Amino acid sequence: MAVNIRGRHFLTLLDYSPEEIRYLLDLAKQFKNMKRNGVPHRYLENKNIVLLFEKTSTRTRCSFEVAGRDLGMGVTYLDPGSSQMGKKESIADTARVLGRMYDGIEYRGYDQKIVEELAAYAGVPVWNGLTDQFHPTQMLADLLTLEEKFGRLKGLHFTYMGDARNNMGNSLMIACAKMGIHFTACAPKELFPAAELVEKARKIAEENGCTVRLTEDVDEGARDADAIYTDIWVSMGEPDEVWETRIRLLKKYQVNAEVMKKAKSTAIFMHCLPSFHDTRTTIGAQIAEKFGITEMEVTDEVFESRQSVVFDEAENRMHTIKAVIYATLC
Repeated sequence: MAVNIRGRHFLTLLDYSPEEIRYLLDLAKQFKNMKRNGVPHRYLENKNIVLLFEKTSTRTRCSFEVAGRDLGMGVTYLDPGSSQMGKKESIADTARVLGRMYDGIEYRGYDQKIVEELAAYAGVPVWNGLTDQFHPTQMLADLLTLEEKFGRLKGLHFTYMGDARNNMGNSLMIACAKMGIHFTACAPKELFPAAELVEKARKIAEENGCTVRLTEDVDEGARDADAIYTDIWVSMGEPDEVWETRIRLLKKYQVNAEVMKKAKSTAIFMHCLPSFHDTRTTIGAQIAEKFGITEMEVTDEVFESRQSVVFDEAENRMHTIKAVIYATLC
């Protein structure tokens, strides 16, 4: 049966079947080939989208802007100071205004309830560019990257190390369960995903012939992994005082050469970026001065190694986001 997701919102992969995710990945591959071969694909001329950003971003903004323009669309970017949403105007009212002017709305910000409220009132497709709970557009890029490197998804062994209850931990667990990938969250118990979401993911995984595992043991978590993934230890919007606690909790979960050696010899390293793998950022330099560590969630050696596919993931954001825009609007 042909997949048709025209008019659908894209808020979390929980809302999408494995067949629908497969459709988006295959569509992204087609767009990637077109882009690389210089084949025009302005299929959505005379349509317009708006990007609502309450949290800044490099990859998400650029991916949506380039994807939209490649498809022939008009693209409007609204930063935190350029919209009255939530200040002088309610989220519902903002959604209804923008839905009259635009064919699609992207939101990147805080609580998942905000993007869900936008979707409830907009009358046009709404796409989640990141919330505190989920990051579905990143998931498509990660799945596409995995498939490009291994030629398949089903049956792979995937390990996420770090804060496993953040938007990346949550989203990767669901994405793997949907696509038949064995998922391991390797983290301190305090940072395990919420029990309710784990139970939901395990039910999905059972349907798709894979498993969801939680462990505090780094050796166990890394052993025989096809991919090891990590993220920054303090998420955007969290207070600075969290750093000390997170460093104490997560220092032993740093992805370094020893950790990668425990994985398969063909294993890859993944990260959604940005990354604190050196001190060449303002925050990296501040953390080094305050806590005496020059590398955090991943060492520079691993980040710059041949196993690292982080920039492939970054590029794939554009191709997969293009697929989401096209599929939900066309």
